[in-house]
Amino acid sequence: MSQQTIFDKATELIDAANSEDPNMESADGKEWPKELLYSYRMTDMLERFAPQTDEAMKLAIRAQHIQRWKSPRDAYPMDRIGYLKWRKDLYKFHANTACHLLEQAGYGKDVIDRVSNAVAKRNISSNPDTRLVEDISALVFIEYYMQEFADKHPEYSEEKWLDIIRKTWKKMTDRGHAFALSGSLKLPEPLVPLIQKAVA
Repeated sequence: MSQQTIFDKATELIDAANSEDPNMESADGKEWPKELLYSYRMTDMLERFAPQTDEAMKLAIRAQHIQRWKSPRDAYPMDRIGYLKWRKDLYKFHANTACHLLEQAGYGKDVIDRVSNAVAKRNISSNPDTRLVEDISALVFIEYYMQEFADKHPEYSEEKWLDIIRKTWKKMTDRGHAFALSGSLKLPEPLVPLIQKAVA
């Protein structure tokens, strides 16, 4: 099997897994399984941000939220400790699910390990693969989901929003910052003054 065929098979398996999402979201005039749409947005952002990225990272980016609905936040205590436990388990779940599909597609240990480390957010301060996943996920959040999140929480104060934006900004590299402010990213218009204030 050729390398391109293996990549295509892995991508199909990831998309098929995300297509099972029972949660639907509207975009571009149609209804999408939520995590399938998210994975497409991640891939599109990667093409805009780092089009020369190798296939291991293309797969990691596409699988970053794979079958997220199977590990709901409300299955854990709704406190800080519960959140941290959910997040840790979630990263492991995503990595294990992605690795299983890559094995099915025919990938070897080197690619599977890279994807696993990136999706599981391991060595977040030193692994360039993990840093890339963080950049792309933050950029996707800002462009597609930050305004939606704001609409769901009109009770949040300006200080709360400045804190959210700064925490998102802190996850990103200098390259991610530059991309976000270069005009290449579609910033949520109502939040632009807050974004500018937060990152000044």
